Formats: sequence, structure tokens, C-alpha cells
Amino acid sequence: MTARIHPTAIVDPKAELHETVEVGPYSIIGPGVTIGADTWIGPHVVLRGPMTIGRGNKIFQFASLGEISQDMTAKPDDPTRVEIGDGNTIREYVTIQRGTMKEQDGLTKVGDRNWIMAAVHIGHDCIVGSHNILANNTSLAGHVLLGDYVGCGGYTLIHQYCQIGNHVFTGGGSVITRDVLPFIMVQGHPAEARGINAEGLRRRGFAAEDVAAIKDAYKLIFLSGQTLDKVKQELAQTASVSTHVAYMLAFINGSKRALQR
Repeated sequence: MTARIHPTAIVDPKAELHETVEVGPYSIIGPGVTIGADTWIGPHVVLRGPMTIGRGNKIFQFASLGEISQDMTAKPDDPTRVEIGDGNTIREYVTIQRGTMKEQDGLTKVGDRNWIMAAVHIGHDCIVGSHNILANNTSLAGHVLLGDYVGCGGYTLIHQYCQIGNHVFTGGGSVITRDVLPFIMVQGHPAEARGINAEGLRRRGFAAEDVAAIKDAYKLIFLSGQTLDKVKQELAQTASVSTHVAYMLAFINGSKRALQR
């Protein structure tokens, strides 16, 4: 059995498609593209290699994945690539671009089971985790690190080199220029912290005592008026008994662009 390829599609002989892959009309798949089992490629999709796409993905019409970065230093023959995991839904007009030589591995990566809505842009060298929902026109500039279970409202804009922690929610139209602490909600232009993502945590089965610890940490960080050094000292005491607070403290210590505070 061979992959189900529409006769108007163009698939390079050097592309590797699992026999269960389906390719729609007028799609173009270039050399160096590898696609895993049960992935569906709609019509008018363009896939450029080097790129690996995992199992069970759905890629809708007019998506452009694996194209050369918009970074002006990028060259077509740079040894950079895209990796996309399993079970992602990638809707119309989504762009996911290759990494650059500015990063050691030249990789742009998307994890598993992400819901990526229309016209989302994932720029060069971004690392996107799993189980995220990126609403229409969300845009990630280069080198963004996006965690797991993040929800981005429509038209969220994330500045280059920002880190977004796990379980974050961004309100529609948010402009993010700094790192966003795990478990919180931000909104605005520029974005500001609005509280913890209590509803998201509830939906994911967080215990009441864990939510309480996260909320106390949020109050200390954002509402106490203390210096960040003092905040970190107090967080360190709670971190010994709460893995979630420990994660928040580690995130603060690893932040390179300062917090969206």
C-alpha cells in the first residue's frame, strides 16, 4: 500500500511518507520531509524540508511549514530544520519556519497534541511544548520558548526570546515583551498579570492545596511590593514542600528577559 496522494499534488521522490498518509489536491511536499502514520495533509499545503512530522496530525489548506526563516541572515542551504510531534491540528494559513544558525541546533520544534488555529505564526528557533491552544493570529517571534498547556487568546503577540511557562493563559490581543510566570493569566498592551489561571488548573485536576500554594506564591510575587530578591527567599521556603512553587522559583531564576510583572 502507498500513501494516498491526490494526482494534482507534487511530492518529491526524496520525501518519506508513511503508507497511511493522505495528501490533498495541489499540495507540495519537498525533499527531506518525513511524515508519520495517519497524518492528513489538506489541499494547497506547502511542506519544505528538512522537516519531520509525526503521527496523526491534521494540516489544513494553505499552511506553510518548514519554509526558510524570515530572519535576514538565513540562507536556503543552512542545515536547519523543523520537528513537529504527534496529534497536532494545524489550521489554515499557519506558518512554522525553520530555525537559524543563531542557535546551536538550528531547530524549530512543536510538541504533541497542540491546537493551532488559523493564521498562527511560529517563528524561527521557537520551541513549543504540548497540549497548547493558540487562537487565531497568535504570533511567536523568533526564539520563543512556550511550555505545556498554554492558552493564547486571539492576536496574542510574543516578543522574541520570551519564555512562557506551563499553564499560562493570555487574553486576546495581549502584547508580551517579557517572560510569563507559570500558572498565571496575563492580558493587555503591554500585558500585565491578572491573577492565576484558576479555571485552567481546575480543568486539569490540580488539587485544592496545590492551587492555594500557587495563589499564595502569586500574591507574594505580584502583590506584596517586595523586591524580587526578597520574594525568592520566601519562595524558597515554600518550594521545599510544593513542586509547583519550586517550578515557579526555578522559572524566575532562569528568566533572561525579566518577568511580565
